Amino acid sequence: MNPLATPSAGETRPQPPAGRGSTPRFSADVAAALKQAGWHPGRWEIRRAEEWADQLLAHPGAVPHAVFPAAVEAWAEFGELAFDLSGAGRQVARTPFRLDPLCGLHLPRSLADLGRALDARVAPLGEERHGQALLAVDEAGRVFSLDHTGEWYLGADVDQAVSTLVLGTLPERLRPAH
Repeated sequence: MNPLATPSAGETRPQPPAGRGSTPRFSADVAAALKQAGWHPGRWEIRRAEEWADQLLAHPGAVPHAVFPAAVEAWAEFGELAFDLSGAGRQVARTPFRLDPLCGLHLPRSLADLGRALDARVAPLGEERHGQALLAVDEAGRVFSLDHTGEWYLGADVDQAVSTLVLGTLPERLRPAH
């Protein structure tokens, strides 16, 4: 499977040049947490991401998993990173999370339900609090968390979502449209 024309595993993605006045991609605190988790600029494990895509698509069940470029790209850059966080964040307590789409392997119905509510396909991204919440990404790259209390919007892309989780900023709760 090759849903994306991208560099192969081990290669790095081209990075935009950092010119004067450019804003760093991540704050210093988030960059430090990413580095500790094993991320580096240009990280691109596309073969592993494609293996996950194949596993999700082959998973038997009445509801199939969705696989699309935004999910595969997120898995290639951030897959297998784990963040062992705790304690006070800026607005909420920080909790451990990991980025591994197989955390949602047995939850395609929950992901499909969220997708219907969002009118977009949704794929698994990882988990929070050792499986107490499921992280998901939609076709536009937006990231969500699903737990027993509801669904939460973590950011417009994985960068924002990781920042939300690492810094302990308050996510936005999704509410039904009236």
